[in-house]
Amino acid sequence: MSSVAEKPSRSRYYSRLKSGPLFWPIFMLTSLPFLVLLWQVLSNQLGPDPAEALMDATGEWALRFLVVVLLARPASQWGWPVLFRHRRMLGLAVFFYASLHLLVFAQVYIGWSAEILAEELTERPYVIVGVAGWILLLPLAFTSTNNWRRRLRQHWRQLHRLVYVVAPLVVLHTLWLARSDVGDALFYAALLAALLLWRTPIVRGRVR
Repeated sequence: MSSVAEKPSRSRYYSRLKSGPLFWPIFMLTSLPFLVLLWQVLSNQLGPDPAEALMDATGEWALRFLVVVLLARPASQWGWPVLFRHRRMLGLAVFFYASLHLLVFAQVYIGWSAEILAEELTERPYVIVGVAGWILLLPLAFTSTNNWRRRLRQHWRQLHRLVYVVAPLVVLHTLWLARSDVGDALFYAALLAALLLWRTPIVRGRVR
C-alpha cells in the first residue's frame, strides 16, 4: 500500500518542479545562446571563420552549463535551490550544446567521413576525450525523464554520477585545444576541479 501511495506523491512533486515559476525563464535562458548563434549564422555575423566561431561557441556553452550543473547541489545547500530544482533542464542543455559542437565538427572538419574520423581519433587526443565525453553524456540525457528515474530506482543516481567522469574529460579536451592561450581553459578547469573537490568526503565530511 505504501508503494502505491508514493507514486502520486512523486508525480505531484515532479509536476510542481516543471510548472514552477522559473521553469520557462530558465528554459529561455538555456535556449538563448542557440538562438543568438542561429541569428549570427543566418545574418553572416560569425566573422571570417564561421566554422571555428561555431565550434568555439557551442563548446564553451556546453562547458558553462556543465559548471552550472555541478554548482547546483552546493548552491542548494548554501540556500539557493533554484539550480538544483532545474538541474535536469540544465543537464540537457549541456548535452544539447555538446551535440551541436560535435555536429559542427562532423560537418565541417571531417565531412561525415568515417575514415577521416578514425584518423583524427588516432592522431588528436583532444578528439578522443571530446567524443568520449559526449558518449558518456548520451545515457544521461536518454535517462533524464521521470519514467527512467522510476525504472532505474537507486541505479539512476549511480548512472548519473558519470557526470563526474565527463568533467575531467571536458577539462582535458579544453586544455589540449587551448594550446598557447590557456587562460580561459585554466579558469574553467579550476572551477570544475573545485566543484568536484567539494564532493569528496574530506571536504564535505561525508559521502553523498
